Amino acid sequence: MEKRFIHIAVLSLFLIAFVIGGVFWFSQSSRIVIGQERFSGRVAGVSEEKVTPSVVEQRNLSSEFKPLKKDGIGLFAVPTAHSAVLLDAATGIPLFEQDADAHRAIASITKLMTTMIAVETAKSLDEPVTIPEDAVYAEGTRVGCPRSGFCNGERLHVGEQIAVRDLLKAALMNSANDAAISLAEHVSGSQDAFAETMNRRAAELGLVNTHFCTPSGLELDDPAKEENCYSSALDVAKIAAYAQRYDVLWSTMRMDKTIISSVDGKYQHEIFNTDRILGYPNLRGTKTGFTPRAGYSLLAVAGDPSADRHRLIAVVLDDSSRWQSIQSMLSWGFSSYQWK
Repeated sequence: MEKRFIHIAVLSLFLIAFVIGGVFWFSQSSRIVIGQERFSGRVAGVSEEKVTPSVVEQRNLSSEFKPLKKDGIGLFAVPTAHSAVLLDAATGIPLFEQDADAHRAIASITKLMTTMIAVETAKSLDEPVTIPEDAVYAEGTRVGCPRSGFCNGERLHVGEQIAVRDLLKAALMNSANDAAISLAEHVSGSQDAFAETMNRRAAELGLVNTHFCTPSGLELDDPAKEENCYSSALDVAKIAAYAQRYDVLWSTMRMDKTIISSVDGKYQHEIFNTDRILGYPNLRGTKTGFTPRAGYSLLAVAGDPSADRHRLIAVVLDDSSRWQSIQSMLSWGFSSYQWK
């Protein structure tokens, strides 16, 4: 009887240990998806798994290295920027902030969110998009018109069909408003409906200082919209951090120039990149933005110049020296921090 009791006790202890071990293994293997909302209908071949994390908390879990400031590093500032932030892409930790939560117009930097949603929604990047009339007659930069009022190339035509991947090029490289509008209406049916989608997505990403009004970021400098159409340097950086999973966006941003064609081959459109620092070491990509109300703004992502092991996201809003400021921020970040 005594031996039987001992055997039962040993067996019970073994079963308890087995259950505890299984619970620990499950919690470790699944902790990266805790609190995430999964989405269906994503693009095949773009990413194996598309999820919406809590941007900062989830990225802390995903990186074993965290940025630590080196000893003896002094203060840093971007005097020409009204708002700026430097963010570690993997952890979501800000390395530098300057009015980073201030509500500001971001102009065409908006197109990063627009193209990200288009990639998440399209069944295929080769899916044809029919160009609507309001896109063709949009204000500002358009395909064939590198700046407002100056057109020196083949413009888009009403009813023309262009693949999603080619409209991504026009929207990201040339910041074409007609391309962004076409993608938006393809996804949601109208610009207003797409803006609602953008704001729902912003809420899912935990962006508390953002409200989108248009897919292009062009609000025609309407003073009445100044308080309702905005984002912040930090929220822009968070969008860029999440969008790192979509390689098609960043490889597109690094293209110098290209030609896109209508699906039937009838029309060809030359696209040029507005990026002035394409040769920057381990540059992941940039997105420009400008309107008179927003000023000159810029988002840039780059990897460690020596090894490309860590990525920094730099954002300046309303900065007349944006290209110089961005490079100074990235250089300061990589030289002032180490990852452990």
